[in-house]
Amino acid sequence: MPEAPPLVLASASPTRGQLLAAAGVPFSTVVSAVDEDEIKHSMRAAGADSATTADALAEAKAMRVSRKVPGALVIGADQILDCAGVWFDKPPDLDHARAHLVALRGREHRLATAVCVVRDGQRLWHHREAPRLTMRAFSDAFLDAYIALEGRAMLVSVGGYRLEGPGVQLFSTIAGDHSAILGLPLLPLLEFLRGHGVVER
Repeated sequence: MPEAPPLVLASASPTRGQLLAAAGVPFSTVVSAVDEDEIKHSMRAAGADSATTADALAEAKAMRVSRKVPGALVIGADQILDCAGVWFDKPPDLDHARAHLVALRGREHRLATAVCVVRDGQRLWHHREAPRLTMRAFSDAFLDAYIALEGRAMLVSVGGYRLEGPGVQLFSTIAGDHSAILGLPLLPLLEFLRGHGVVER
């Protein structure tokens, strides 16, 4: 049986790495360092929606890293929080994090999530999901307590929340695959990797 190609995650996200590691998938990490803001701005100017833009960002990350690791399967992933056409980035500070949560309070948003795999500059596979989450109408007192509890941990995720922590208390309903919500649709990715000998069938 031929040896499986090396697998590389083109992401600095600790959560994506933790998802792969917890699933028992061997991989290394190479950060892509693409200019995400530039890609988002150009895609929006061209009229692209959040799902198409997330897909383009995922591919750009994987393509950039693919040039550095010949023969490897390179995973790129991205996620955009879209609330009624407004896109949210990671908040730069706690004041912005609070403003994001106030803007999302009592409303539904979706997480346009994309993953792709590239080898030697060729996209082999891609997948999109769009989990939908509704924040409950939490009180200002709850919001203050949440910010005090989470602190700068709020700055690592779009929207200022982490579902794997106290941020789950912000929500009334969640519809979608948990791993996709965390930024890496794991089950379809694992199925692809099984087909390439990275994970046992």
